[in-house]
Amino acid sequence: MQAQAGETVAAALLAGNVGSFRSTPVSGDSRAPYCMMGACFDCLVTIDGLPNRQACMTEIRDGMVVQRQKGAA
Repeated sequence: MQAQAGETVAAALLAGNVGSFRSTPVSGDSRAPYCMMGACFDCLVTIDGLPNRQACMTEIRDGMVVQRQKGAA
């Protein structure tokens, strides 16, 4: 996926039409960014093997591996 320097992971994923960033631990419902300022935690993803990263607060970098987070980490 291509992204612009300075973009957040959330902005890049939304621009790439990724609609679901994670699933909830209890019901499995899909979640995507809501506030885009780090308050709601609906944008949690796994980045380079580390779960619970806020996509809206993480700047994109070359070679980053981003995965949907399934449930609780």
